[in-house]
Amino acid sequence: MTDPATRFAEAFAACPLVAVLRGLTPDEAAPIGDALVDAGFTLLEVPLNSPDPLASIAALAKRYAGRAIVGAGTVLTPQDVTAVADAGGALIVSPNTDPAVIRASVARGLISLPGYFTPSEAFAALAAGAHGLKLFPAEGAAPAFLKAQRAVLPKATKVLAVGGITPDTMPQWHAAGADGFGLGSNLYRAGKSAADVARDAAAFVHAAKDLA
Repeated sequence: MTDPATRFAEAFAACPLVAVLRGLTPDEAAPIGDALVDAGFTLLEVPLNSPDPLASIAALAKRYAGRAIVGAGTVLTPQDVTAVADAGGALIVSPNTDPAVIRASVARGLISLPGYFTPSEAFAALAAGAHGLKLFPAEGAAPAFLKAQRAVLPKATKVLAVGGITPDTMPQWHAAGADGFGLGSNLYRAGKSAADVARDAAAFVHAAKDLA
């Protein structure tokens, strides 16, 4: 199997957007997943505080094998990492910087995208083996905040802005140094129809292509 850094790089190059599917149920996994993958998404995240998240992750991972990388968000412990890996997940996203979670992810051959807010957290995450960084919550900062951080972060490090992102705000974050974006309630929220998700997914993918 290709190493996680390469798998992430390839998926990210195809589409630098992570769909954050908080509240997704297993019954919704196929229609919502189809809407996203058909629009071009290659990275799908089911937060662990969703209903029966491991079942959704297992279903999505099987359905999109070879087409998209599927994993979990709100991963807070090494035990969570094990559960996600056992369900077939390959992506571990957290809201925080916990070196133990990052190391556990790397040890299992999973892609690690921890949340960070300060340079100290960013460098601690990278030292633990993170494959990329999630600036969270982005709506608590401004593009200038990220631009200042990019002056010291390694140039090769992929940074995703997550929180409150819309197609209209993507260009200013990109100009400040965001390589990609995590998309939550502006893309999907519990109960949103697959048709509406498909419409909004297309808008986000179009905006991302305009940045390339």
